[in-house]
Amino acid sequence: MTRLGDLERAVMDVLWDSVPGTSDGITVREVADALDGRELAYTTVMTVLDRLAGKGMVQREREGRAWRYRAAASREAYIAQLMLDALDLGGSRDAALVRFARSVTGTEAEVLRAALGAEAGATGHDGSALTDRVEAPSVDGLPPRTDKAADR
Repeated sequence: MTRLGDLERAVMDVLWDSVPGTSDGITVREVADALDGRELAYTTVMTVLDRLAGKGMVQREREGRAWRYRAAASREAYIAQLMLDALDLGGSRDAALVRFARSVTGTEAEVLRAALGAEAGATGHDGSALTDRVEAPSVDGLPPRTDKAADR
């Protein structure tokens, strides 16, 4: 997964914050205007968006002579992939997961329990599916990973 530099992250934040998934995207000028506190040249923003497109982080469509850009995946999907990549850095995935689980707040732990329960198809004491009672947060509407890395 691509790690983002400061300017790339700022541009992605603009896209994540201002372009709904159903949108056609926004232009370089609109991104530059949203970054108005940074005093960036139009061509700098255009170059960053072009590089992000090359990295697969943004999608673009031609509109006349301009391009319209939107994030290829949600902020949550990006962060989740960074977390999975961090687990692949080496050492014990189990130890890293346990350390992470011990560092989250009570509310975050409940979210994790609900998501894991939904993934496992757990049922409640009354026999109802856990997913009928607790809605786990969606990660960009993507289905759970089914590759071997998800099972490590």
